[in-house]
Amino acid sequence: MTPPVSETAFSLFGIDIMWYGVLIAIGFIAGVAVASKNAKFENFPEDYVQDLILWILPFSIIGARLYYVIFSWDYYSKDLTKILDIREGGLAIYGGIIAGVLVGYLYCRKKKISFLQMADLYMPGLALGQSIGRWGNFINKEAYGAPTDFPISVLIEGQRYHATFLYESLGNLMIFAFLFIYLRKWKKNHGEVLSLYLILYGTLRFFVEGLRMDSLYFGSFRVSQLLSALLIITGAFMYYKVRKKEVKK
Repeated sequence: MTPPVSETAFSLFGIDIMWYGVLIAIGFIAGVAVASKNAKFENFPEDYVQDLILWILPFSIIGARLYYVIFSWDYYSKDLTKILDIREGGLAIYGGIIAGVLVGYLYCRKKKISFLQMADLYMPGLALGQSIGRWGNFINKEAYGAPTDFPISVLIEGQRYHATFLYESLGNLMIFAFLFIYLRKWKKNHGEVLSLYLILYGTLRFFVEGLRMDSLYFGSFRVSQLLSALLIITGAFMYYKVRKKEVKK
């Protein structure tokens, strides 16, 4: 597969709107739609779900950008004006997730509602949104892996590379499908879907990150692999704790 020539989706009042941003917006909309559908299934007030996204959206973008800038400081320190330009990419999903979870926790605490239940409602939609958003990396010709002869690959400047964006997109789509079904058929207690997301996405990202050529590093370690390992351990411990409870949802 070959990325399109133009990274611009369209122009609005003389401002180029990039495909990267358009796909992230579509991912957010899809994620909220799924969360709202999950709320109906669990008889949870939809107003809280829709209200929370108004807080999560700006802070998750800030968190994703801040995370990326911190671990790419050698580049951004040379031109601080580039920090605010996100139209060409440079959003780290882990930064967005961390910020979103923190905002969600504070919101639920303020409203005196269950954070674990709210997180369960959002996790399938988050996986779907990630699946959609990853195609922005394809258009931007970024987040690809090492050179390969693998039939499913991305062609950039005459060289074929591992289509890691595609691997993660398809993996997230499968995570979405599993969590969406799990919430309806097998969930016993609040927090199960959240913990499964941590395990599944952590595992997916750990292996995909090992193929990428543009990883952010902390010393000699890939930051995303360190965080992935932490997510897997946290998710496994959480699932064990919440699953063994006798209290039903």
